[in-house]
Amino acid sequence: MDDSYDAINMNKASDEAAVSVVLGLGGTIRIGASALTVSDLTVMFDAITRTGSVQGFADALGLSYRAAWARLQAYETALGRPLVRKTRGHGTALTEFGAALAGAFTAASAALEASLGRETRAVEHRLRHLMSGGAGALTLAASHDPLLVEVLTEVMSGEPGAETGVELSVTGSSAAVQRLLEGGADAAGFHCGALAPEAAGAPFSAINAGAGLVLHPLFEREQGLLLAPGNPRGIRTLADLTAPGLRYVNRQKGSGTRDWFDRMLAQAGLPAGAIHGYTVEEFTHQAVAAVIACGAADAGLGVRAAADRLGLDFLSVGWETYYLAASRSLASPALDALVAAARGRASRTPGYRAAADL
Repeated sequence: MDDSYDAINMNKASDEAAVSVVLGLGGTIRIGASALTVSDLTVMFDAITRTGSVQGFADALGLSYRAAWARLQAYETALGRPLVRKTRGHGTALTEFGAALAGAFTAASAALEASLGRETRAVEHRLRHLMSGGAGALTLAASHDPLLVEVLTEVMSGEPGAETGVELSVTGSSAAVQRLLEGGADAAGFHCGALAPEAAGAPFSAINAGAGLVLHPLFEREQGLLLAPGNPRGIRTLADLTAPGLRYVNRQKGSGTRDWFDRMLAQAGLPAGAIHGYTVEEFTHQAVAAVIACGAADAGLGVRAAADRLGLDFLSVGWETYYLAASRSLASPALDALVAAARGRASRTPGYRAAADL
């Protein structure tokens, strides 16, 4: 049977037909009266890309060549576009339209797998809680914050191994959110500087109700330049960080504080290379403060709480919201306790304040 076809004879009526897509297990694409199974289309795209032949598609579904070709023609008729083309000496390949549709399915599949991973974790957490009388820790990937660490210590010190258990992994804001999106953590703590998550770009913009996630504003905190006691270098602006001999200590790549600092440099028209110490990295606000307190650096961006603890000067650059994101279906007493405790502590701690609800 010839793999060629006459594109002119394709069903052009489908151009104006109603199109609807239902993804997930047993998902379908409906175009007018036609219904196509997403999984079969995905198998077809993969098989032809991998083998370069309709026979590969037939083998993948356990069909005869004639049956596979008939199914392919039915797909093309419903879509009103050719999906494959046969080139002499090169076998069968996807058309531009077919490749674009295959790419859309691949991207959607990755997103669905991540969402399924998050929901699986939520179900596992709830099941452990039900079967073990409350045991089972909540896994939290979070950007470092001194107040959050204190609150977690208090929450976890109640009853070791009980329902208030939280396993904390300190990482950058971007990495924390990415782990949540990929189903590698139950919750993520992060911040985006002066930007809202939806305006901060990937991966933060992916946190929304449509992704099955809920966003808790934990608190607002004041960030600024941590300076040696008495500010002996007379630092008043970002431009002062480029002064000869001045030593800066930075946060690690991927941290929300580092991203905020980079945005401020760009807005001020200051190249990173003009700041001595830009590549010197520490992983927590406390570590940045300690480097400055011991005289190894003159300035670094961090929270006011870190400056206050070590007696450093502080030059504010603004307030930001620290968020906690989790699956909407996650039922966790530990999460509820953490949110309540963090909000309560923030309202009575210098450098912090209560965050407005979304």
